[in-house]
Amino acid sequence: MVVKRFEVYWVILDPTIGSEIRKTRPCIIISNNEANKNLNTVIIAPFTSTTKLYPTWVSTNFMNRNGCINLDQIRSIDKSRLKRKLGVLDRATQLQVLMILQEMFEE
Repeated sequence: MVVKRFEVYWVILDPTIGSEIRKTRPCIIISNNEANKNLNTVIIAPFTSTTKLYPTWVSTNFMNRNGCINLDQIRSIDKSRLKRKLGVLDRATQLQVLMILQEMFEE
């Protein structure tokens, strides 16, 4: 399966433990295209319908639904958890995601 960064898929996140985000929900692919092409895993960040302003969340409207991309819940998953492609994030949201990720991993 070939997937690309910033595509949005329905992803099966269960089973989970503790405070990990659960259920089947939309998630964005945040791993780079070279890794996505060569590995059986991808790095994803889940969407949530909660619209709080946490520093690691990106507000978005995707498919006419308001919500947030929860970047503090990023994780690596096997591609078999990806179910159906829903679309691609708009460019402005892509840039916000990259900016928050850079801030999260800076020294």
